[in-house]
Amino acid sequence: MRKTFAVLAAAALLSGAASMSVPASASADRPEGLPGHFKHLVVIYEENHSFDNLYGGWGSVAGEQVDDLTTVPPTAATQVAQDGTPYSCLKQVDVNLTSPVPLPATCTDPNPLVGPSHFGNEPFLIDDYIRPTDTTCPAPGSSPRNGVRNGFGLPGGCTRDLVHRFYQNQYQIDGGRQDRYVTGSDAVGLSMGRYDTTQLPIYRYLHAHGAPHYVVADHFFQAAFGGSFLNHQWLIAARTPYVDPTGTIPEGRLPARSSVVDQAGMPVNDYPLYQTTEPVVDGEKTVACADPATDDYQDACGNYAVNTTQPAVPPYAAGAGARFMPLIDDAAYPNIGDRMSAKDISWAWYSGKWDDANAGLPVPVFQYHHQPFNYFAAYAPGQPGRAHLRDESEFLTAVENGTLPTVSFVKPYGTENEHPGYASEPNGSDRLVDLLKAVTEGPQAGNTLVVVTYDEFGGQWDHVPPPAAGAPAGTTDVWGPGTRIPALLVARSLTRSGVDHTVYDTTSILATIERSFGLEPLSTRDAAVNDLSNAVHVGGR
Repeated sequence: MRKTFAVLAAAALLSGAASMSVPASASADRPEGLPGHFKHLVVIYEENHSFDNLYGGWGSVAGEQVDDLTTVPPTAATQVAQDGTPYSCLKQVDVNLTSPVPLPATCTDPNPLVGPSHFGNEPFLIDDYIRPTDTTCPAPGSSPRNGVRNGFGLPGGCTRDLVHRFYQNQYQIDGGRQDRYVTGSDAVGLSMGRYDTTQLPIYRYLHAHGAPHYVVADHFFQAAFGGSFLNHQWLIAARTPYVDPTGTIPEGRLPARSSVVDQAGMPVNDYPLYQTTEPVVDGEKTVACADPATDDYQDACGNYAVNTTQPAVPPYAAGAGARFMPLIDDAAYPNIGDRMSAKDISWAWYSGKWDDANAGLPVPVFQYHHQPFNYFAAYAPGQPGRAHLRDESEFLTAVENGTLPTVSFVKPYGTENEHPGYASEPNGSDRLVDLLKAVTEGPQAGNTLVVVTYDEFGGQWDHVPPPAAGAPAGTTDVWGPGTRIPALLVARSLTRSGVDHTVYDTTSILATIERSFGLEPLSTRDAAVNDLSNAVHVGGR
């Protein structure tokens, strides 16, 4: 699978060589400043949902159809087994979706691994089975493997978590067929679940009287295959981080391991619907190169961190099994913070509960691998860059006081970030609405653009293949883009709502900043990708 994507990416890069040198959305004569003459950019970075999982029922905006599930027949979502045969039913392991208890079995499947099920082989509404008021959320700091039975947890309608890792995501995409999300998942059938878009707090807010205008970007993809750690790195650096084998990690801690995959490109042998007899390792780094002594970024092999890895400096997760990587050298691999600081552009990364975590206090649902700047040497404790890492409370103060920096990244706390498994989707969407209200009703609302997107797909199916696998033309390489994710642009001063079908990925945010302020691109991806200027234009500014 890795080789397949490498070939597809190479072909796409060759065919789009001209657009890589002069990106279609880049303007040589754009005045310095953000698109639409906004003075402030706020990026709210939520967690773990595919576009169809949240926005699959958005419908149309101002008469323009969103590329969602309202026009896609269920057969287009058919999932196949490891041998390529279609399932008749969806196997479920979430304790609130299994059969014959608590749901009656209404479907039988000839595949002996599937067993009795209540679900046919098609997308289904999670809300029909796990409601926002259901007590299925775990206690803070815990995440039971298959979820919490309704009546035994906290309110919020939580599901179990779903695997979302580098090699698994490529297997699930299956060359653009989008038909192995179930087989390549530890949560199997849950990957086909989706929420009733029109009942989400964010949808209801944006369609209420007096709400700000918005633009749905319906071809926005996660920058890299896989999960949160890697896509946070791509958000700020547009590349996969190098793990220096001579670097230092905390004494007594475990180093990151190389992955080992089977012939199908999978690094696991024990998922409910995926098994292999080949030796595999679901590691934190890419697979070894043909010559184990070499590293090859263009072939995605060697010492590159792709799955959750802890930073070499506090705060970090120190639990059993945690794997660590040395600090990244900013001089060799700079990030957007380095670029902005060098040009005196004000910016900050605001994270929920950062002050407590940074002080070493126990914070049950703080996600250390969601703090990408903490992996870079220039942001280590005692370094000047550390001052840019702030608590989310400081963001709200800046909003209220009208003192926002030019660029703000906002990372909600774990229980408020919508992540399946340990957070409630509706509660997290409520928090997102609160953040949007604060900005769009604050003293700088008229000149502030908010971009809302998600780090990655959270293991959930989407019907639109990513660029390397057949989606509308986009910028690709061996690292991604991966599955399509939700994206909104919101501003009080947009004059209309609309839909933008332009192909974007997470690095489009970087490209927007770089081209607005004359900053050098960080990699070939952000140099070539579309920036968000067309989405701002769709919003009438």
